[in-house]
Amino acid sequence: MNIIIIEDEKPSARRLQRMLANLDLDTEIMLHSVEESIEWFQKNQHPDLIFLDIQLSDGLSFEIFETVEIKSSVIFTTAYDEYALQAFKLNSIDYLLKPIDDDDLKKAVSKYKERIPHKQSVSLDFDDIKKLLVNPIEREYKKRFSVKVGQHIKLVNIDEVECFYSENKGTYAFTNGGRNYLLDSTLEQIETELEPQTFFRVNRKFFININSIKDIISYTNSRLQIKLNTFKEQDIIVARERVKDFKDWLE
Repeated sequence: MNIIIIEDEKPSARRLQRMLANLDLDTEIMLHSVEESIEWFQKNQHPDLIFLDIQLSDGLSFEIFETVEIKSSVIFTTAYDEYALQAFKLNSIDYLLKPIDDDDLKKAVSKYKERIPHKQSVSLDFDDIKKLLVNPIEREYKKRFSVKVGQHIKLVNIDEVECFYSENKGTYAFTNGGRNYLLDSTLEQIETELEPQTFFRVNRKFFININSIKDIISYTNSRLQIKLNTFKEQDIIVARERVKDFKDWLE
């Protein structure tokens, strides 16, 4: 069985590779971006099975399928919560919610193997999936975070947060009162908890609150620089591949 992992977080890709090795499955190819994946698929024979992360460093992985006709079976590996995925779960082999569990991985691989004798094709409607990601199923989002301050636990309301950002392997919430709070969660975990009309991930390091934007400035290489009301610790730059989605989000 030929397997490819498409995952922008290299530690996560290596971890999945080790987990597959424990199932006696070899993975020689790991791809980490939309651009790299498109180029590889255009030049090489397609695999039997793809482990596909939805959000890559340079865009959504569905862009690969819009450019190259791929008939490989797909197992999603994603940080998106299971409720938003149920609508298209039956159209793919399976999905694995991060962090990936050993038993879930084993079951997903078994499900794929069961389909091989029957030569069941997998038809993925990527347009419908993208719509789900842009307009997720209605749900309750975080209204507050609990943070530790010395020996105390403080509650920070979500509307107080100007931005969430990562730095030196830590994840922080910066409030309109000018305070930084260290969180226990990663940005990837927070992403599923934030109301998407209010918070937008402008790059790999920052989620910003639309109500805290003070100014938007043209920046080099077709990017944008964001000025928030209070946060001034470092520049916030909208990644070039996120500019269009950012403009759509603003409207």
